[in-house]
Amino acid sequence: MTTRPFFSTTLGRAALASILAMAAMNGVALTHQLRAQPALLASSAAITGELA
Repeated sequence: MTTRPFFSTTLGRAALASILAMAAMNGVALTHQLRAQPALLASSAAITGELA
């Protein structure tokens, strides 16, 4: 099966739409991840209440 005849069928167009939707969602997730503020991490000593 070659690419051009496959994408001219209904199934091929649906597959192409699915691929484009997944790529768009990856782009959205990446931009949200790049704009996110880093979270503050608590040390194990702060969590357990140990003193140095």
